[in-house]
Amino acid sequence: MKKLLKHISPLAPDDSGACSVLYEMGGITVICDAGGCAGNVCGFDEPRWSEKPSALFSAGLRDMDAILGRDDRLVEKLTKCCEQVDGRFTAIVGTPVPAVIATDYKALKRMAEKKTGLPCITVPTDGTRLYDCGEERAYMALFEEFAVKRHEVKKGRAAVIGATPLDTGFLRADKLIGNVRAMGLDEVVCIGLDSGLEEVENISSAEKLIVISPAGIRPAGYLHEKFGTEVIYAYPCLPEEVVSECKKLRGKKVLIIHEQMAANALRELIEEDNQADCATFFMAEESLSKPGDIKIAGEDDLREKTAQRGYEVIVADKFFSRALGGFEGQWIDFPHNAASGRLRQ
Repeated sequence: MKKLLKHISPLAPDDSGACSVLYEMGGITVICDAGGCAGNVCGFDEPRWSEKPSALFSAGLRDMDAILGRDDRLVEKLTKCCEQVDGRFTAIVGTPVPAVIATDYKALKRMAEKKTGLPCITVPTDGTRLYDCGEERAYMALFEEFAVKRHEVKKGRAAVIGATPLDTGFLRADKLIGNVRAMGLDEVVCIGLDSGLEEVENISSAEKLIVISPAGIRPAGYLHEKFGTEVIYAYPCLPEEVVSECKKLRGKKVLIIHEQMAANALRELIEEDNQADCATFFMAEESLSKPGDIKIAGEDDLREKTAQRGYEVIVADKFFSRALGGFEGQWIDFPHNAASGRLRQ
């Protein structure tokens, strides 16, 4: 059982990733579940509840609703929400329930738009994949629905894709925006973090798209094909304390575990003086990988490859140390919110 987790807690699932992207967009988001998946999102995977309100609801499906696929009940509830909550659009996020009963999302979209009079996007997540897959699908749904007009390109303007708390550990975008501006850009927006639907609608005015996680690669490619926007892969938000500790390393065999772009960015800083490999439980773009990089299939896979290769230093969230109890080398803590729920601000 490759994906069996015996020492670490479950990683953030795809429906949580989708909700994270949609959280600040100004829409009415419904998680198509009986309450459990929404409880997971609200209780564990979305840290902005304490600071920023969002219209996020559970569909509250009962047994017979799920068994019989009563889409009309869901649309009826969504319509009542729209009568009481201001929203620019509606969004329906999938969970294992609609996946099992083969819900027709295209039909749901048509029904919801007809009843509410608002645009509707659907994100067919199923709770079996990890958060970055859900983020990717949510970005694609938003851009396909709302990024339709070609605006005049503003020189020095950039849009960051992939900046959710699950990826960065940030609740606010100010530090990330400051770091991106240091790359020679004047105006920066982070899609889904301290920004809303207007930034999505106007994304074609950006001169550059800064993609900071693999979840943003496909959406950025879509925008590049549609508008010709330049795409840059970067992770301009490495923790200062991690960078400081890693720069002290000399002649070490290092394993960096994080999301792919964060791990790659850190490797670039230290690989001149060390032999460094990157590993991730999450999405890994082949073109951004190097020989020796690891797509982790599960705890046993991570433990076996770490032992086989004889790493002297591991740079990863300390949460993962529970799965590598026999590791005797140096551990540098590199928090990842999607794994441990730890924030950076």
